Amino acid sequence: MRCVAVFVGINHASAKVDFDNNIQLSLTLAALSIGLWWTFDRSRSGFGLGVGIAFLATLVTQLLVYNGVYQYTSPDFLYVRSWLPCIFFAGGITMGNIGRQLALYECKVIAEKSHQE
Repeated sequence: MRCVAVFVGINHASAKVDFDNNIQLSLTLAALSIGLWWTFDRSRSGFGLGVGIAFLATLVTQLLVYNGVYQYTSPDFLYVRSWLPCIFFAGGITMGNIGRQLALYECKVIAEKSHQE
């Protein structure tokens, strides 16, 4: 639950906190996203999952913008908002942790059922 709360906080900060420029926003969100990974995961696979999700989701977003399905009011870099990969990275870490906790719960339930029989 704390990981989800931090993720929601990062998303809220990206929308509500005023920064002087987009580079400052992007660097702050990158630091917060890496901090989220360091605090709640610290695994190589979690970091790889976050980077992979950030890359693929940004690529899909780039394709949608390029084909005119979606557009930004003020793109920063190559028609994409520069903070977007940071949000996708934090989301990938958060969803990975939720999936891990659900898998651990399922293993615990299966183990308890096998002990009862």
